[in-house]
Amino acid sequence: MRVNIVLDDDLVSEAFKYAEEIHTKKELIELALTEFIARRKLKNLRDIKGKIQFDENYDYKSMRAGQ
Repeated sequence: MRVNIVLDDDLVSEAFKYAEEIHTKKELIELALTEFIARRKLKNLRDIKGKIQFDENYDYKSMRAGQ
């Protein structure tokens, strides 16, 4: 998708300092979007903390052994 946007030059310059392997603004934006999505997904996992009950008698080792 092609989009024209105005970016804050100071933010872009600072971002390039932290992403040495990135050489273009396109790569920088794609990395930022990827990390944004990953962080949001992780946040969603934290929202379910304490809402899942686990069976205390569950024996994962026997499941791995095929018993």
